[in-house]
Amino acid sequence: QVQLVESGGGLVQPGESLRLSCIGSGFTFSFYEMSWYRQAPGKERELVASIDSGGRTKFADSVNGRFIISRDNPKNALYLRMNNLKPEDTAVYYCNARLHLAGDFWGQGTQVTVSS
Repeated sequence: QVQLVESGGGLVQPGESLRLSCIGSGFTFSFYEMSWYRQAPGKERELVASIDSGGRTKFADSVNGRFIISRDNPKNALYLRMNNLKPEDTAVYYCNARLHLAGDFWGQGTQVTVSS
């Protein structure tokens, strides 16, 4: 049974930092491209950052230079370090695992709220 479990969300003030974690199970974690998506109220889900099986990363323009994505394959863990958070970063953040023709899995999401 595939599971992706996110943690680390919360309420922070603008300019502060958070680190999100996602732990995967039930699939070969190291083979999969891992990503963070987010969805704000009334908006579509958008890609925030991704890291492929070789460690190559991509970021949305809105977070580039502020967010860092990393993975620890032996721990089946994906991380998102979010620095200098802004109110527009407020959203539910989702962990995604994708491998062509093998699977596309989602976590349940974790809420991040940036407000003074």
